[in-house]
Amino acid sequence: MGTRSHTTFKKRQKEMARLERQRDKAAKKAQRKLQAKLPQDSENPELDSENAEPGDETGLPIEPSGVTE
Repeated sequence: MGTRSHTTFKKRQKEMARLERQRDKAAKKAQRKLQAKLPQDSENPELDSENAEPGDETGLPIEPSGVTE
């Protein structure tokens, strides 16, 4: 019966390793999901600088203050 418990022990170790890999994959997937939600910096900052005015991070034109129509 000594052989039987060794097989069971190996199965248990294998199952624990599988569960650990599964948890690691789930954690990585959650991390990627969070990264996708965060705004990313542009890969080409030169293109962004053409659209943005100095001191403006949004890229939208700055309206003059104090001017009324």
